[in-house]
Amino acid sequence: MGGVLSALAVEVDIQAPKNRLADYLIGLSQMALEEEQKSRRFCEMALEAFASRAEVAGVLGEVIHGKADLYAVGAYVAERSRTRDLCIVPVVDQFDGQRSVVEAVVFGSGRPVLTFRPGVADLPVGGLGTIVLAWDHSRTAARAMADALPVMQTAREVRVLTVTNEKPSAHSGVGTEVARHLAAHGVNAVVEEVDAGGRRIGMVLEEFLAAHRQDLLVMGAYGRSRAREFILGGATEHMLRNPKVPLLLSH
Repeated sequence: MGGVLSALAVEVDIQAPKNRLADYLIGLSQMALEEEQKSRRFCEMALEAFASRAEVAGVLGEVIHGKADLYAVGAYVAERSRTRDLCIVPVVDQFDGQRSVVEAVVFGSGRPVLTFRPGVADLPVGGLGTIVLAWDHSRTAARAMADALPVMQTAREVRVLTVTNEKPSAHSGVGTEVARHLAAHGVNAVVEEVDAGGRRIGMVLEEFLAAHRQDLLVMGAYGRSRAREFILGGATEHMLRNPKVPLLLSH
């Protein structure tokens, strides 16, 4: 598979309110200027690091240095992701703003997003071992399966997991057709079912991932947009809050 790796660094545009009293008392405009300069330096450092590693790896790479208001960073990244195969977004903690970028890309780009948490849910090194496809027979699950197909074709093992007795569409046996479809594309998948037993689906998924060594969870993302806020479905919210493995999400 060929392609071009693109690195996008978004510089935050901080527009301080024009308030003479605030400028006089705390130097608000100067503080905003300093934060913008700091953001620009971080962008430049990140892009330089990417370009250097891409050159060493011998892959084609391009760097994009953008600028957006703080509240519009997610939308800015989502728009540019529409002409890319995959958007990779690391999330360090709940306050770094990256979580909102993940949500904006998933629901606004029409493309899949791969998110991971360094030190907790790291991307695998040396190839993919086991991938779990969360399958509830929904449209978003089908979209996630299609988006993740090139990745699943490189994995050593794929497990199709259905959590039964949680929603009407996710009944016993629905994973069989998934295995047939994947086999037609060269992916030999194992079908597994777990009874929700009254538990929330996010907890069931988390327990399954903890009991079996997995490298990636592929799942459809549920949610709807309200103004600038995304209201996520239960499983999506649970897995994004504290991911134990990297997630590939599609909507």
